[in-house]
Amino acid sequence: YGDGPRYLGVELEIDEAGESGRQARRLCETANRDHERIYIKHDGSLNDGMELVTHPLSLDCHLHKVPWAELCQRAVSLGYLSHRAPTCGLHVHVSRKAFGASERTPDEAIARVLYFFEKHWEELLKFSRRTPRQLERWAARYGYKEQPKDILEHAKKGCHAGRYTCVNLQNDSTVEFRMFRGTLRASTILATLELLDRICDLAVCLDDEELKAVPWTSFVTGISEERYPELVQYLKERRLYTNAPVAAEEEV
Repeated sequence: YGDGPRYLGVELEIDEAGESGRQARRLCETANRDHERIYIKHDGSLNDGMELVTHPLSLDCHLHKVPWAELCQRAVSLGYLSHRAPTCGLHVHVSRKAFGASERTPDEAIARVLYFFEKHWEELLKFSRRTPRQLERWAARYGYKEQPKDILEHAKKGCHAGRYTCVNLQNDSTVEFRMFRGTLRASTILATLELLDRICDLAVCLDDEELKAVPWTSFVTGISEERYPELVQYLKERRLYTNAPVAAEEEV
């Protein structure tokens, strides 16, 4: 849905209030009033919950077509948790076609994505709301190397942590970002999508040396508040922005 080729598919795990068709239908009724954009799956890693999955959507569709705020409120009203449940993650798939049309170009851009995650690991760890121990289990890092292509070659060997890596490359059609903790706070979901959209922009538009020269402070000050309002707000709340922090709402 929406203008491509950059489509984002969300997998949001919710737990503690049951895996039932009745609960799933209630959530789908909220999410899909105008059009079916979300469906619900079983997830064996959860104690007593479900996984909300969107079809591939442009960022604009996520921001303006999916009723994320109402969906999250409905889930909370039914007793679900995500951030507060130790089992839940927020995973985002980005279409591989978004990184370039040729075979070579996508690999180069994806290598720069991996490099960005390794170079700015501490900041992204804080953004993710995960603990280092949780990431070791569900979204391990590849390890920093001086050149983006070297990180990509290491990732392609497939002997690291399988799909349980911060950026999972094992899917044919998508790159999966697994680093983020689940949440039923809609603004955090949207901030995460805006972050990934911005990182993908840099990876596609800059070459290796240009990306390597971007410090975190330049990255965040270069973010347009008009284009990415939820991201700028969230960065301020997490003390990851350059100016005065602001108070944050509680995650659920």
